[in-house]
Amino acid sequence: MDEGTAALALAIGVRIRQERQSRRWTLDQLAEAAGVSRRMVVNVEQGAANPSVGTLLRISDALGVGLPALVEPPHPRPVKVTRHGDGAVLWSGEFGGSGVLMAGTEPPDVVELWDWTLGPGDRHGSEAHAPGTKELLQVRQGAITVEVADQSFTLDVGDALAFPGDVAHSYTNPGTLPARFSLAVFEPGVGSGTRSEAVDA
Repeated sequence: MDEGTAALALAIGVRIRQERQSRRWTLDQLAEAAGVSRRMVVNVEQGAANPSVGTLLRISDALGVGLPALVEPPHPRPVKVTRHGDGAVLWSGEFGGSGVLMAGTEPPDVVELWDWTLGPGDRHGSEAHAPGTKELLQVRQGAITVEVADQSFTLDVGDALAFPGDVAHSYTNPGTLPARFSLAVFEPGVGSGTRSEAVDA
């Protein structure tokens, strides 16, 4: 992990530990509620792991706080500004891509705003999110292919797509130039225990 990724992993770990301890949960209780191993919870809390977005979603839902709460200060303000370059990089691609969580709302109905870049050949696969999750994206640069369940859509600059996030889906850059898109994710009822049992991506 580079310095920025390590610092973010440590901050996320501290936040998860605070949330777990405030509920008087053991490591085993959180692991069971999130559907992940105890070892994964320990590694995440210690900042020793760089967990997938899917793992963080499982843990945040089990805690009932939503993913944005894991990367923001514990006392949210009514208005929060995230400056360019200050978003939380929660995914890094093999060919230079990144998934950056820029902003989010509080539970129970969480909306996340992401800035995604996919290098040529990059692919991000996502497990099915909680029932009722919706995603909206718009291509800002290049072209991407979005697979939603058994359907495939190729999108160019300016194209937008709305789709259910509660089925397996992926984003791929099939081209030779970098691609970039904005993504909004609406996840209703965070913390209600409705997270899918799909295998973590």
